[in-house]
Order: sequence, then C-alpha cells, then structure tokens
Amino acid sequence: MVVPHGAPPRASAIGWRLPPFYCPIAPALHPRRDELERRAIDWLDGTGIFRDATDRAWNIATHSADFSCRMIPHGSDEPLLLFIEWNHWAFALDDLWHDTGAADINTAHIVDLNARISRCLEAPGSAMLGSSPFDIALEDLAARTRARATPVQLRRVAEGLRDWLFGASWQVSNIERRVMPTLSDYVALRPSINGTRFSLAWSEIANGFEVPDADLAAAPVQALTEAAGFVVSCDNDLFSYAKEDDHETTDQNIVNVLAHHNGTSHEQALTEALAIRDRAMTLFLTLRERIARDAGPDLTRYLEALGHYIAGCIRWMNAAPRYASPRNRYDLPVPGATYGITWRETPSDPATGPLPIPSAAWWWDQLDALTHSPRNHRTNDPHQDRRGRPAEEAAAGGPGIRVGRSVAGL
Repeated sequence: MVVPHGAPPRASAIGWRLPPFYCPIAPALHPRRDELERRAIDWLDGTGIFRDATDRAWNIATHSADFSCRMIPHGSDEPLLLFIEWNHWAFALDDLWHDTGAADINTAHIVDLNARISRCLEAPGSAMLGSSPFDIALEDLAARTRARATPVQLRRVAEGLRDWLFGASWQVSNIERRVMPTLSDYVALRPSINGTRFSLAWSEIANGFEVPDADLAAAPVQALTEAAGFVVSCDNDLFSYAKEDDHETTDQNIVNVLAHHNGTSHEQALTEALAIRDRAMTLFLTLRERIARDAGPDLTRYLEALGHYIAGCIRWMNAAPRYASPRNRYDLPVPGATYGITWRETPSDPATGPLPIPSAAWWWDQLDALTHSPRNHRTNDPHQDRRGRPAEEAAAGGPGIRVGRSVAGL
C-alpha cells in the first residue's frame, strides 16, 4: 500500500499488500473522465444529500467517475454522466442503509425501502418515496433515465436495479440472522449484491446498442455474465476487506466465508479464494471466446463490455480512496492513496475443470453445450460433508480449493 502521508495504518487480516492479479484483458479509460467527474460532483452538490462535508468527501472518494469511465471507456458523454451520478447515489445508499456494519440492522426496513426505490424507476409519479433530498435525487435520476433509454434498455436497467436491491436485501437478512452464507450460496448471490446487471445495462445505454433478447437471455451469455460479476465481486472483497473489518458483525466476503466454514486461517482462506477467483477468470475467457465465434455485432459489443467491467474495476479500486485509505482508519480520504497492485501472467490455479461449487457448475456446462459434447458436471454438494471430497471432485477442484459444510451461525 502506498499512502503519501505518514506510515500505513493497521493492516487487515489479509494485509495491505494484495496478491498479484490475473487479468489478461487490456484496460481502457474514457478520455473525458475528469470533465465528467467535475460535472457529476456539481450535480451531487446540488442535491443536498450530504449531512456534512465529511460525508461529501467520502462519497467523492468512491471515484465513481473512474469506475464508470473504465467500465464504459467509449460511451457517449451524457448517458455516461448519468451512470456516474447513479453510482454516487448508490454508494450513498450503501453507506447509509445497506452496509452500515451495525448489528441492529432491520431487514424488513431495508426490503421496504428497496421495493420503493425499484418502483420509482419503473413507474413515474408512483409517490412511494418521501421528500428528502435523497428521495428527490433518486426521482431526478429515474426521470432522466426514463427519458434517455429505449424501452428495452429501460427494462434492463429496472431489472438490474431490482436484482441489485434483491441481493442487498439477502445480504442484510444474513446479517440480521447472524448467518454466514455457504460458499455455494455466496457465489450464486454475490453478483447480485455487486449490482452486476444494473451496471452492464448502462453499457448498452451509453454505448448505444441493444443486445437482442434471445442472445442476452441465452444460457451461455447468462453464465458468462454471472462469471464476470463473480470475478469482479471477488476482487471487490479483497479491496474492501480493510474497509469493513471493524463491523459489529463479521463481514460477508469470500475470504471470511471460506475461513468460517473450512475452519482455516485468513491466510489460507485468501489462497483458496484466489484459486476460485482465477478458475472463474479462466472460465470467463474461454467461454467468452466460444460465444464470440457466432456473435452478432451487438452481442460482440456486450462481450467487450464484460471485459472492460473486469479489467476496469481492478484499476479503479486500486486507487480509489474509499478502499485505499478506508474510513475506519482515516478521518478523511487520502489523495493519491493506492494499493500498488501487481500482476501475474498465469492464474494461481491452472486447472480448467469446473469448480466444486454446485451453484457455479452450470457455467462450465455452457462450454459443453457450445462444443456439442455435453457431460455431467454434477457433484456431491461438498457443503454437506466435511469428511473429504470424492476422488473425481478432488481432481476437478485443483490445488488449494476446499469448501465446507452448508450452514453455520456466527
């Protein structure tokens, strides 16, 4: 970690020096990022959603413009600006309600709030929100989104918003019940918590294309989307680990899930998490190449957008003060703070077979479907038994990957 002022603060359980990242996808950045960031901050200041200057500073420290401009490096300015503003608003929602770290979180309240937010975008004038600056800012974003998007694009944004809020509600329910999800459950829901489909819908709007419904809904494309969202989520779990290690409840991330259910140290859990993440990355690259062989022009652009999503998020989080100088360790964001990440040319786990994770096995089934050689990847759910994996599952699992039992309370 590189912090320009003084010595680095207390390290988290996984340390400040993150392992090298495997991502053989070229990065890109929108040429007018700085201008778009300035305009987005002007909009933020006009909303009045911040309680004080400190909250404002930490929201700007999300570097939402950098995230958006790396994910959509060739998009048109106006829809891209709207996406940046959505991200600033979403981070405020996350920090104020979804991810406070408090032990007394109320799932019923969050579900009610999320339902009202979803309806705001879907139905103008639905009058399901209040009149606070936060509510008014959402109404503004929703109205401008409805005016700019085509009917198909609007439906995808609305469905992506619901998917994100659904995932956030599930995560909150686990916190309230003091339940650490199983690895299989976590893999299935983590892309939703991350807002994967909401963000990708903006790639279509800002880049001016629409993937045909039949193409986007095809199982291989849906599996690829999930895999991309999972890789980004794993990376986010590492970058945000220090930001959330002082919560009253144990944070739900892939390292803690593995450490909790497998009874391992955080160091061992980190090694296992990287192996799982890199195996998913290998699957993503292979499956994307297979799909691209027969893809039309709009689907091809969507496949490119998925790559920008993965590559861009790593570089964004590396230098966003939200992660590199987290609020639980600094009074204010530190300009220029960075994790100083490094890269590796090969995956930490070289295996290419399906992960021994029931909810992810179907991603590999799509490779079989595309090559017309179906095979059964069903395995015994390793969460049901700690006595060890079957021989064929161990062969598929590769080095360093273990999964534990199904449910355990914190």
